[in-house]
Amino acid sequence: MNRKYFLAFDLGASSGRAILGILADEKLELKEIHRFTNQMQLINGHYFWNIFSLFNELKTGLKICVKEYGIQPQSIGIDTWGVDFVHLNREGQILSLPFAYRDSRTNTSMDDLFQKVSGEEVYAQTGIQFMQFNSLFQIFSMVKDQSSLLEITDSILFMPDALNYLFSGVKKSEFSIASTSQMMMPGTCDWNYKLLEKAGIPTNILQEIVLPGTILGNITDEVARETGSQKVPVIAVAAHDTGSAIVAVPCCDSNFVYISSGTWSVMGIESPRPIISEQSRHLNFTNEGGVDGTTRFLKNIMGMWLIQEIQRVWEGEGTKYTWPAMVDLAQKSEPFKLLINPDDPMFLNPRDMTQAVRDFCYQTAQGTPQNHGETIRCIYDSLALKYRYTLEQVSEFTEQPVEVIHIIGGGANNHFLNQLTADATGLTVVAGPTEATAIGNIMVQAKALGYVDSLNEIRRIVASSSELTTFIPSDELDWNEAYDRYLRILL
Repeated sequence: MNRKYFLAFDLGASSGRAILGILADEKLELKEIHRFTNQMQLINGHYFWNIFSLFNELKTGLKICVKEYGIQPQSIGIDTWGVDFVHLNREGQILSLPFAYRDSRTNTSMDDLFQKVSGEEVYAQTGIQFMQFNSLFQIFSMVKDQSSLLEITDSILFMPDALNYLFSGVKKSEFSIASTSQMMMPGTCDWNYKLLEKAGIPTNILQEIVLPGTILGNITDEVARETGSQKVPVIAVAAHDTGSAIVAVPCCDSNFVYISSGTWSVMGIESPRPIISEQSRHLNFTNEGGVDGTTRFLKNIMGMWLIQEIQRVWEGEGTKYTWPAMVDLAQKSEPFKLLINPDDPMFLNPRDMTQAVRDFCYQTAQGTPQNHGETIRCIYDSLALKYRYTLEQVSEFTEQPVEVIHIIGGGANNHFLNQLTADATGLTVVAGPTEATAIGNIMVQAKALGYVDSLNEIRRIVASSSELTTFIPSDELDWNEAYDRYLRILL
């Protein structure tokens, strides 16, 4: 058996992991070898990420792989969330902790930019969904505020690009992560210089864009000494975590919708080209870069962030729930009693998520949750109905009827929400793999080194290596009536 080993670093907004991938005989095995927390840091009224701590944790993961497991990986790859970036000076040193996308400094940035460049023009030139924390608006807020940090910035690197740089010394912007910025020409590897110049954003700080699967270089002598590793290649995988996750959809057909379910629920289709029209702009869909020239046509939905935050708030109040316990409370609560719009701005980063849910329900004349179970059920029902709403929208852009929803990522373990999704949409739901992002990261490394040939081959290996669970729609509840009421709340 000819085993090949790949080390994936998968960083999310709440935690990070080092996952060892073992590829042999067209089967993939995963082993988590290191896990660590990741949280925004509130410092002087702003939220930041501690990139230095993250880099140390990644080096720890590589060291554990080599010294404790006795395995030298063929390569390493890093994926993270999108849009956030690091500032470097002309000597290549990191100037500050990177801002976190939930920071409030961009609250007015979209409206401010649209006074210089219309929203219609921005969308037509980028094809990216409007969200106040997109890199375009983050940098524009710094331009508008005459940021001294921006004045001394020689270059910026998105989070995974910056970590790749710390490992390899090579400064490049990977295609899928760069596409989240709303600063690229859609479907190309080019920055949209015309748009950026209109916005007054300096373009000299941007790096060359490279495709997923690019070998950046080997890890530095310093990292090799510290970790005990050989100077293995650092590969620019699909560095946006959703980009890596979509690689691992266990289906070679095209008639599916995916939901990458985690802190965010990212829902959409895989398209051979960007889809940019007045209709897609009106519906606020985005076109992000994928692997093998594909486009991820999708919408970001506030996902398990809502549940994570109420869990955190209640723990701070002295009540600690496990995930199964929260699902049990939801199952025992009355369905559809209360509904919210998960994507209302009030849920982006409230100090108290439970109060935000109460406020939304009260403001929409529904009353308020009377206990924890009603709050949890409200969120789960609302997410399932938002999936139905988004499915109806995305189906307008597909060339053939959607037959199945693939739920990948950590949310694939939530059987309760998966069944609600099947019931709400009337479609079969296939859940798994849960480690989709790490799998996609690993398999793009394998492709870069010539061990697999294509995206279809990757997906065949994923399907044969994963435990998948199927959920069939049931008609026990009146989802149509609930959806009509949800639409009245939403619209």
